[in-house]
Amino acid sequence: MAKSGEFDFIEASLKPLTLGHPAALGLADDAALLTPQAGHEIVLASDMLVEGRHFPVAATPDVIAARALHSNLSDLAAMGAFPLAFLSSVAFPETWTARDREALAAAFARQTQALEFPLIGGDTTLGGEALVLSLTMVGEVPTGQALLRSGAREGEDVWVSGTIGDAGLGLKMAQNTLDRQTDLLARYEQPQARLELGLALRGLASACIDLSDGLLADAGHLAKASGVGIEIESAMIPLSDPALLWLENEGQAGLVKLASAGDDYELLFTAPSARSGEILALQADLGVTLNWIGRVLPGEGCMLLDDAGVAIDVTAGGFTHF
Repeated sequence: MAKSGEFDFIEASLKPLTLGHPAALGLADDAALLTPQAGHEIVLASDMLVEGRHFPVAATPDVIAARALHSNLSDLAAMGAFPLAFLSSVAFPETWTARDREALAAAFARQTQALEFPLIGGDTTLGGEALVLSLTMVGEVPTGQALLRSGAREGEDVWVSGTIGDAGLGLKMAQNTLDRQTDLLARYEQPQARLELGLALRGLASACIDLSDGLLADAGHLAKASGVGIEIESAMIPLSDPALLWLENEGQAGLVKLASAGDDYELLFTAPSARSGEILALQADLGVTLNWIGRVLPGEGCMLLDDAGVAIDVTAGGFTHF
């Protein structure tokens, strides 16, 4: 962006996103200064979103902001981290006007004010044909209490929050390949990171991952990091009523599609069986359903079982960026 235009945009549209946080230094310095609480570790996560790949070209500013923030916040949730602040680098398309840029900043402001989540730095520029956003999340967790993918142990249970596959169906609706239903479309366009659940799982879950690439793919990522195998019972995968209705005409292949679709941003975690009562008790406290879906076994990878306990041939591997 032209220097005068860039600084005007920062002052008028981005500075309000700091919510007055002192670490941002009014977005007037070269970097932010953030001090974690004593006895805490800083958790950093960064993801990039590209127009046409991570959100539709015709997406509204509110959809872009919600998907960008919550897909990134979900990484903090999976680590059991409390969100402190974020940095945002944006490459605006050459065709965007000042009004377009201001509309996106306003959408981010609505999201960050609701979350009380301040912007503390970043960069803006013009270039290319597609909108590109790169967000860096900053969180904190008590030293030694971060949830990792590598902690699952043989004999433990596998749990998942919420319902699976809704966002995948919502994407089809956004692409106009499936009749629109408000609830499913919202699961794709307005994801909600499970931040409170992530905090509650500290000291309870042995390993955790957020479902961005799909249930089966992400269970496989956790299994690989932990050096174990994971077995999931297909009958135990939690599905919403609209997903069940869609599944009636799809059969087993449809279930694999739902379990392979990305963007759910639920949490998949493992825990000893002795902690089941504590896990179930979280449902009422947090207002989120938690379902047992399988077990941790010796071996490697993720296996999906049918009602007879036979492994289902899974050909869809989940979302990848390449």
